[in-house]
Amino acid sequence: MLPRIRLAIPLLLTLAIPGTGFAQAAPDLSGVWGRIVSAESRPYYLHAFQPTEPPMTPWGEAKYRETRPSFGDRGVPVEQTNDPVYNGCHPPGVPRAYLHPFPIQIVNVPGRQVIILYEYDHLVRHVYTDGRPHNTATGPTWMGSSIGTWEGDTFVVDTIGFNDKTWLDRLGHPHSEELHLVERFRRVDANTLQIDLTIDDPKAYAKPWTVQLRYTLRPPEWRILELVCEDDATFTDFEKIAAAPAK
Repeated sequence: MLPRIRLAIPLLLTLAIPGTGFAQAAPDLSGVWGRIVSAESRPYYLHAFQPTEPPMTPWGEAKYRETRPSFGDRGVPVEQTNDPVYNGCHPPGVPRAYLHPFPIQIVNVPGRQVIILYEYDHLVRHVYTDGRPHNTATGPTWMGSSIGTWEGDTFVVDTIGFNDKTWLDRLGHPHSEELHLVERFRRVDANTLQIDLTIDDPKAYAKPWTVQLRYTLRPPEWRILELVCEDDATFTDFEKIAAAPAK
């Protein structure tokens, strides 16, 4: 029973203590997390956030028809796709990065920021928690500008300032520079992380839409490895292997 007690202590320390005047400590999301794939999501988890089409605007539908993804009903061979990840080694951006089947690592720097490391393409996000506003002075970027706040036991990440060069998923759903992404991270138990993603882009979609992902905590010895796109040909061969269904 002793290991269970030790696991429970960090979670108990994050709870508010009514009437005490003590500030509530932020929950610790640190660790390496791997995607949980449910039976329902298994048919599409590698390339889409949901099995149905999001409600697109005419502009969004037109942009969508221009894409040639390597997944889904419109899928073409990887060599024929115009997926920006496979044409120029461009980063996938977020939220798409979550669809690539590789772990993420969350590192907490108390009072300053939360760092999210994606093993895929060795992506790094800095989510500032020190009260600073969004940084849009540098113009649109691949990963956007992220700031984070705590709402009880939920870490809310607000991101704007994206360029329009990435796809939302691997089916080719587009977005504009008006994309506003809100991610809500919550540790539902010691070993499970839930992320609710709300995608709001009035230029591309008729209304905001929300999806949910779940991750499981990997053992302490688990580490994020280096994975980079050296050139299109090499990365394309790698993607053929990575996209193959698990046996």
